[in-house]
Amino acid sequence: MKQILVISGKGGTGKTTLTSAFSQLAGDVVLADCDVDAADLFLVVKPEKFRREPEDFYSGYKFTVDRSWCSGCQRCIEVCRFDALSMVNGSEDNHNWKVAKIDPLACEGCGCCADVCPAEAIKSEDAHSGQIFIADTRLGPMVYGRLGIAESNSGKMVAVIRKYAMQIAGEEKREYIVIDGSPGIGCPVIASLSGVNHAVIVTEPTLSGLHDLERILKLCRHFNISTSIIINKYDLNTEMSDKLEQYCQQEGIELAGKLPFDKIFVEATSQGKTILEYAPTSEISHKVEELWTRLS
Repeated sequence: MKQILVISGKGGTGKTTLTSAFSQLAGDVVLADCDVDAADLFLVVKPEKFRREPEDFYSGYKFTVDRSWCSGCQRCIEVCRFDALSMVNGSEDNHNWKVAKIDPLACEGCGCCADVCPAEAIKSEDAHSGQIFIADTRLGPMVYGRLGIAESNSGKMVAVIRKYAMQIAGEEKREYIVIDGSPGIGCPVIASLSGVNHAVIVTEPTLSGLHDLERILKLCRHFNISTSIIINKYDLNTEMSDKLEQYCQQEGIELAGKLPFDKIFVEATSQGKTILEYAPTSEISHKVEELWTRLS
C-alpha cells in the first residue's frame, strides 16, 4: 500500500479539501483524518455506517486529592512545576482545615505530587482523552478521532488511527491510504509523517506561508520523507507565488502544481461534497486531477 500525507504549515490552506478530492481520485483507498485537534474531513465525506461503536481513547493520567487523607503538608505544592495545586478549605464548617486541590486544566499529569505525598492522598486514574471512529463512506473506509477539549497526547491518538488504517488497508488489499494531517510541525504532524511514502505540503502565497513552508519542509527532511509542494490560491499574490517557486527550485523540491483561487472550493465543502463531485467539469477540478496524476 502507498501512504500519502497531505499537510500544511498552517490551517486554512485547503489541505482537507484536497485530501477529499485525492481520496476520490485514488479510488481504492482508506482515508485517515489525523488532524485530531480539529477533525473535519468527515464533514465532506459523511460517514454512512460505523463499523463499530466509538472507541474510547485513554492516554496519560489524571490526579485527584482524597480530602479525607490529605494532611495539608503542602509538599505537593512545593514540587509542582505547573502551579496546578493550591490549598483550599477542607470543609465549610472548619476553615482552619486546609487541603490540597488540583486544577485539572493546569495539571500535566507528571505524578510528582503523588510521589512525594506522605499521606498517599493523591490518586491517579487513566485519562479519557477522546474517541476514535471507524466508518464506511462513499469514498471508502475512514478512520478518524476527536481529541477532547484541552486534552494532550494528540500524537498517540494519531498513531492509533494510522495503525487501524493500515490494518484495514492490509485486510481489504487497498492500494492507498490518504492521510489528512494536522497543520504546523507539532506532535500530531510528526506522528503522521513517520513511515509515509510521500508528503504533500499545501501552502499559500503569503510571507507567513513561505515561513511555515520552510519549517515543515525542514521537518520532512529530518525524517527523510519524499515531498512535493502545492501552491493554493496562487493568483491572489503572483509576486509571492513566484518567490515560492524560486524557493522550491533553490531547495530542489518538486512543485507539483499551482491552483487558482476558486469559490468552488467553499461551495463544495458547504454542500458536503468533494470539488470533483460538485463541479466535475470545472477547470479547477481538471487541475486537481492533473495534480493527482503527478502524485500517484
